[in-house]
Amino acid sequence: MKLVTLRPDQFDKFAQKHRYRSLYQTSSYAKSMLKFGYNIHFLGFTNSNNELIGATFITYKEVFMNNKIAYAPRGILFDFSDSSKVRKLVEKLKQVLGKQGFMLLRMDPYIPISIRSSDGNIININNQEKIICENLITAGFEYKGKNLFFENEKPRWEALILLNKPLEMIFNNFDKNVRNKIRKAENAGLEIVKEKDLTNLYDFIKFKEKKPLKYYEELCKKFGDNAIIYYAKIKSETFVINSRKMYEEEVITNEQLAEQIQDINLNNKDRTNILNKKMESDKLLTVYKNHMLMATNLLKKYPQGIVIGGILVIEYDNAAHIIVEGYSEEYKSLNPSYLIKWEMICEYYNKQYKYINLGGIAGTFNKENKYSKLNENKLGFNCVVSEYIGEFDIILNNFTYNLFKNFKKK
Repeated sequence: MKLVTLRPDQFDKFAQKHRYRSLYQTSSYAKSMLKFGYNIHFLGFTNSNNELIGATFITYKEVFMNNKIAYAPRGILFDFSDSSKVRKLVEKLKQVLGKQGFMLLRMDPYIPISIRSSDGNIININNQEKIICENLITAGFEYKGKNLFFENEKPRWEALILLNKPLEMIFNNFDKNVRNKIRKAENAGLEIVKEKDLTNLYDFIKFKEKKPLKYYEELCKKFGDNAIIYYAKIKSETFVINSRKMYEEEVITNEQLAEQIQDINLNNKDRTNILNKKMESDKLLTVYKNHMLMATNLLKKYPQGIVIGGILVIEYDNAAHIIVEGYSEEYKSLNPSYLIKWEMICEYYNKQYKYINLGGIAGTFNKENKYSKLNENKLGFNCVVSEYIGEFDIILNNFTYNLFKNFKKK
């Protein structure tokens, strides 16, 4: 086996045909990292016939006395089920990269080990998981473990909306809470538009995301027309009209329920059901009344409307991948992200895409964890969950890496 340098187009050609390809294993993503102080290197692995049997690109920085730590986003594209090949791969990595000042290589292969339903039940498993892990560990990789939450680099769990059923069926399979939020957003008069300007979206995310605006701008630039920004915009006048109409309709419903409760012929069960509906109607009246006030103020302040939420999407391999999303805290009750996602589902279903990747979630399906709200917001779309194999580190030069660790301790 030989380790060779690849041109970006050679890497892309190999990656596009690999079973475990990812948008993070593209020259477009690699080149976007150059603007942030990272170096990149496209690597290939050839057999005795000079045929390319593996490829990756690594990002790296010098961290200690001209020595470097490297990261292969979403892993090396390679057949890890063959123990002999894995050993030879490690030998070449240490032999070549170890002598070039690389101390450690981290990777997180895009190898799914299970597919689960939105409630965590296993639908399918990858029978090669144990073989792959054993081969990597035996060859010298350190397995970082099955993290139920988030790892150092990329998520180990992702939520996917499959687009393999009619739209009506897809919608009806959402949680009731999700369906209601989409309807509320539609009734509020939100409009979904597509733009290239990231400014509004970054205003929504800058306090929770560590990455600078330039990072997202570079992604959009490198992925070109495959990078799309969806915005949810309030049409102020429509919001005023709709919120007043919804309030007036709910007043009528509320009065009818109040009359029904007074019916002396009702049995206890029916009276309880009507009372519950009345209580729900009371809550809606408060919500719609607040919306009327919000809409009136909004029309005065922003007569032309205002953007209240956005999502950056990259299209890759017949699927849409959400990179980042955000919304205005002031108008979050209008559920802009939910309507954007429904608009995306309709659009990508008609384009015959395979799925929409909503991004990372926590790998626990109970409601008693700090990421439960994140999970609920995504899994409510009746997602399937893809669980990946996880992170692996390999020390390429023990001497310099041990020096580096001692230096950090001091």
